[in-house]
Amino acid sequence: MKYILIFFALTIVLNANAQTTLQRTPKGASYQIFTQNPGEKLKLNDVVTFQFIQKNYKDSVLFSTYTAGHPVQTQVVASKGMADLMEIFPLLAVKDSALVKIPVDSIFAGHEDQRPVFLPKGTAITFILKIERAQTLDEAIAERNAAIDKVKAAEKADEAKYIADHKLILKTTPSGLKYVITKPSAKPKPLKGDTLLVNYAGRTTDGKLFDSSIESVAKSGGLQQPGRNYEPLQVIVGTGSVIPGWDEGLLLLNEGAKAKFIIPSNLGYGEHGNGDAIPPYSTLVFDIELVKIKPIKHPVTPKPTVKKTVSSTRTAVKKKTTVTKK
Repeated sequence: MKYILIFFALTIVLNANAQTTLQRTPKGASYQIFTQNPGEKLKLNDVVTFQFIQKNYKDSVLFSTYTAGHPVQTQVVASKGMADLMEIFPLLAVKDSALVKIPVDSIFAGHEDQRPVFLPKGTAITFILKIERAQTLDEAIAERNAAIDKVKAAEKADEAKYIADHKLILKTTPSGLKYVITKPSAKPKPLKGDTLLVNYAGRTTDGKLFDSSIESVAKSGGLQQPGRNYEPLQVIVGTGSVIPGWDEGLLLLNEGAKAKFIIPSNLGYGEHGNGDAIPPYSTLVFDIELVKIKPIKHPVTPKPTVKKTVSSTRTAVKKKTTVTKK
């Protein structure tokens, strides 16, 4: 909160002199640099980490990285328009702060129908920036890879702990899907393209329930799903309509079977996660019931033909045993 107040205070001071102190970039953005810190200016291809507050013409905050709780990161590239701020970054060094005004008309030129009411014609969007850090592209990539490796290692540790704590004996497929069939069935298995009716409950490895098609499970797990119709989910299996771990795992089950799937993030929601409930690089645990298979008409694969050589063998034998009369 104190950072926002500091920036607001700076904005008030600068707005008093805005008419005389703002400069213009070649593309038409207005700007003023609050501070001139020593050090190199940002260069093309640098990866910059920065905080910003975005406001409309009424000084109403539209977005703030301070409120969001983390700065943003971008690579400095050639500017394609004044709204991308790429004309501004090369003017700044680390720890510099600046005010930038972008005319709203330039942002919505050619698609006026998308202009929101709080950004009327003839006004400007104001950005207040503070540069926190600059890295070369190689440095940023190395740092990101190290962070990913650390998170992946933590994911594997969490998965191993879950399996050990629950004393699970699992089968593992070549892709890394782990599963155990908890209720076998002798009914048919589905084929790719079949529609399946599936009941399920999904949890993270810390036991948090994030989704279920079963009302009693959702309620006992404290899951709020207003307006949800609790019924088996319809899945066209093997077509990419669900996460890869489901597409693979469901084809292993017979109709009527139940199973537990342990799905690593590379077969789930990967590096992005899924909303607040599923963080990036999360192994997921699903209790699955394949309620029903609605098969499609699958093409019949002809059996390979085997050539019979019996008759030619018999002929050879006859020729070998024939006696010629003189």
